[in-house]
Order: sequence, then C-alpha cells, then structure tokens
Amino acid sequence: MNKEPNHQLAAVMAEAGVSNKGLAKRVRDIAQRHGEHLGTTHVAVQRWLNGNGIQRQTAAFIAEALADKLGRQITAHDLGFPGARPTTANEAGISYAGSLAGALSTLDSLTHQRPEDGPADGSPLPDSDVHSAALSWLVSRPDGLPTDAPATRRVGMRDVAAIRTAAGFFMQLDFQFGGGHAHKAFRHYFREDVLPLLSASFSIKAGEALFYAASEMSQLLAWTAYDTGNQALSSRYMMATLRLTQASGDRMMGARILTNMSHQANYLGQASRAVMLARASVEGGRSRSTPRAMALFSAHEARALSTAKDHKGAARAMNEAERFFERADSGDDPDWLSYMDEAELIGEFCHCFRDLGQGPEAVRYAERAVALTNPKYARTLGFCRMVLAQSQLLNGEIEAAVATAGLAVEEGDALQSARFQRYVGDFQREVSAHANNPAVQQFNDQLRNAVARLDHE
Repeated sequence: MNKEPNHQLAAVMAEAGVSNKGLAKRVRDIAQRHGEHLGTTHVAVQRWLNGNGIQRQTAAFIAEALADKLGRQITAHDLGFPGARPTTANEAGISYAGSLAGALSTLDSLTHQRPEDGPADGSPLPDSDVHSAALSWLVSRPDGLPTDAPATRRVGMRDVAAIRTAAGFFMQLDFQFGGGHAHKAFRHYFREDVLPLLSASFSIKAGEALFYAASEMSQLLAWTAYDTGNQALSSRYMMATLRLTQASGDRMMGARILTNMSHQANYLGQASRAVMLARASVEGGRSRSTPRAMALFSAHEARALSTAKDHKGAARAMNEAERFFERADSGDDPDWLSYMDEAELIGEFCHCFRDLGQGPEAVRYAERAVALTNPKYARTLGFCRMVLAQSQLLNGEIEAAVATAGLAVEEGDALQSARFQRYVGDFQREVSAHANNPAVQQFNDQLRNAVARLDHE
C-alpha cells in the first residue's frame, strides 16, 4: 500500500531549520528529559516523513522538540501524524515539563477535558513525580520569556488587563457558587483567548505581566477542577501551572501553586505529601513573597502538620503565620491574594485545631471565622460552619453541632461544591453515633430535602 508523504512534518522541520539527524537527537534528548530512552535515528525520521506510523508518545516528544526550537506551541496533530489526538487528562501533565513549550502543550491538552468526564477518585499524581516537580521548581531559574518569537500579533498591557478582569470574574463565581459553575466557560476562555497570546510577540514588561496573569488563570482552572471533585485533572493543571511560573520567575505564584497542591494532598489524607509541599512553598516563596503570602503558605504548613498530628510543628507554623500576618499591610500584594484576610487565616487555624482534636480551641476559632467571613464567600463560609459543627461535636455539644450544620446546609450555595459535600458527609458519619437523637434525625431529613431541591434547580 502506498503511503502519503507527511508534508506537515516536513514543513515544520523546514521552518525550524532542523535536519533528520538534528531532529532525531532532539527527540532523544526530550525523551531522556521525561525519563524515557529512545533510540531514534535519522532513519526513523525519514520513515515518518514518508508517512509511516508512529507511537503516540514519540509523536508528543517530536512536537515538544520542535516547539522548543520554534518557541511556540506545537501538537502532534499539527505535525500530521495519523491517529494523533490530544493527550487525555490521565496522560498529560504527570511529569514536570522540561520546557515552557511542553507546559503549554500540556495545558492545551487539559483544556479539552471536562471534569465530569474523568474519574473523580482518579489518582492525582505519583509521589515520585510530585517530589521531582517540587525539587525542580525549587532549584529552577527563569526560562526567559520568548520576546523575539516571530508572530503576527503583538500583546500589550490592555490584553493583560482584560485577562486579569476575566480572572477576577471567574474567581468570584468560584467562591460564590463552586467550581462547577465556572469551569466550562473558564476552560474555553483560557484555551481560545489566553494560551495563543503566550506564543505571540510582546515586550519584556508586557510578557512578564502576561505570564503572571496566565498563571493566575491556570491555577484557577486547577482549583475549579478540584472543587468539582476531579482530583486527577486538578493535579495535572497544578503541575503544568507550576512549570508556567518558572518561565517568568514568579516565585510567589509558584509557591502558591505548591500550597494548593499541599491543600489537595491534605484533603485526600496524604499527610506526608502535604507537609513536603507546604514546606517547599514556604522555603521557595520566602525570598520573593509578601508577608501576606507568607502567612498563607505558613498557615497551610500548619494545616498539613495538624493532619499529621504533629502538635508542636503545627503550633510553630501557626505562630509563624500570625507573625507574617501582623505585617500583611506592609507588602504590595497581587490582586489574587486579596482573599487572604483575617477571616481566611482564622479559618485555616480552626481546621488545624479540629484536626488536632482540640475541641475548645477549634470552637473558638471557628466561631470567629464564621463571624468574620464575608457572605460573598459562600463556600468558605459553608466550610467554616461545618468545621464549627464538627468542633462542637468534639466537645459533646450534639444539638449545637446539628443546628450549625443545618444552617450551613440551608444556605445552599456551597452545596454545588464537591468539597463542601465531603464536609457534610464527614459530619454525617461522625454524628451517626447519635442516630437516635431527634435533632440528628431532623438534620438528616433537612439534608435530604436540600439535596432534592438542588437536583431540581
């Protein structure tokens, strides 16, 4: 059977100015960077040019190699390989990308995935990849932005302002109604309006601002996927976003991503991973972060240590977070950090005391968190109320605990969040020891009615 020559691959190779031997070497190098060994030679390249088949993973390595050379995003589909398709969420973003082009290719692949299509209980990432990513980021140097990339479009500060405005809008949707409301539109906007700009032409000033804004939006995609319950997709977004922050040397955002990864590990009960990631965020962000950001990173170290039942370590981290927060107003904070106020800090601490089994302290801090939280942060308020209910239960205050949990459920807005549903489910299991209590029975009826109303909205 005659095969059609692969003109698309030939055209991109010509644009990149690489020979068969040159491409073969680049592919071997890319594979090694990903921990794979390939014996690719110029003979294999010629076979691909002649139209022969190719392994999907090898096609991805070729795309990354040519993307590195050209300084723009390239996919296997762009190279004309039969059967090439976007990488699925289970395949993309498992490893820390060796190049900026690789990270952008991963993000493009991930934006084709819907959280509801993947397994909610899918494994986030192997320990070895997480540890490798944290170490790679900690010792990394900025890539340097491709300001000389040949492109027909020139990105300016007005474009960046539009992205930041959109990010603020999507963040508020997430806070108020949960990640499921925002993710679909957000994913499309990021793929169609943000990613293409990262391969355009820009000045150093505009480029840095652009990559800062893109990282902020990418981490929001990770967070909304997390809130819908798709841990596998979320963790891959986080990994790719961490790599994106390396491009511009945005250490504060990179540390925030590590904090988010710690938050997710903590939520999944992976205490040792959560501690490692939180400490990496504290150490990695220390020299380039504002006091408010450092308070956030230290508070999450305290959360992880509390899950690990390290009372002494958790107390130290909480004290450190408090000391940073005392100087919070002295720093020039980015917009994405505006939510980190006293209510947020106290909310993190009430989680710590709950997990440490310190009921009275947990109740005191949770009551303050509920009182201080702005109602516009409906999901956060729901979390704090559920922690207060669990803390009251720790103290043996069954009726008070059920009343508090009932109020959290009745508000309803947070019920769209898979994480909030997990809080409620945890409370139900904890209070089930008192199933004969009329107040507990009334709460269970209330919850069933609330879920039924949600299904019909």
